[in-house]
Amino acid sequence: MARRYDTNDATDRATGLREAASAVRRGELVVLPTDTVYGIGADAFSSEGVSDLLAAKGRGRAMPTPVLIGSPNTLHGLVTDFSEMAWELVDAFWPGALTLIARHQPSLQWDLGDTRGTVAVRMPLHPVAIELLTEFGPMAVSSANLTGHPAPETCDAAQEMLGDSVSVYLDGGPTPGNVPSSIVDVSREVPVLLRAGALSAEELRKVVPDLEVAN
Repeated sequence: MARRYDTNDATDRATGLREAASAVRRGELVVLPTDTVYGIGADAFSSEGVSDLLAAKGRGRAMPTPVLIGSPNTLHGLVTDFSEMAWELVDAFWPGALTLIARHQPSLQWDLGDTRGTVAVRMPLHPVAIELLTEFGPMAVSSANLTGHPAPETCDAAQEMLGDSVSVYLDGGPTPGNVPSSIVDVSREVPVLLRAGALSAEELRKVVPDLEVAN
């Protein structure tokens, strides 16, 4: 039976964050609020957990799961060949709705799907998400919806779709909006905007003037 905690209540929040971190350590799934939509998360280094996450969503390995982190410093252990322009994007827009695709450290033992040596990584601008990520560490997190259904802006909507496939639901109330993060590929010599979401190409070019936009 899934457990649900109201993170707007101080006592419930502390208990919920503790229970969520414990669940992830056991390889189970949790739902958490972010600054875009609710996400379903698992231990990024648990291949079984990530597999369960994809199964809960009805999603295949061809769409790898992004990784959320609680601090930019975590990047040092996850990515390689991270350019100066990539760090400038981090400094300007993290925490926030910017996902960066970078080369991951080849020594990492994880299986996020068919990543071809890259990882999509983001630091969300949401206190509950950051507290959980700080407590646990990097998590594989995707929108908490069944594939083909709208990404949920409330915990109710997420729970209606995912039910008992998730162990712990952290209810932070409605999310600020359902505009997805913008995705920039920084694994190449020149950063490329793959998806314009919360951040436009114009906003990103104020920091990285050479930014290209994918066709």
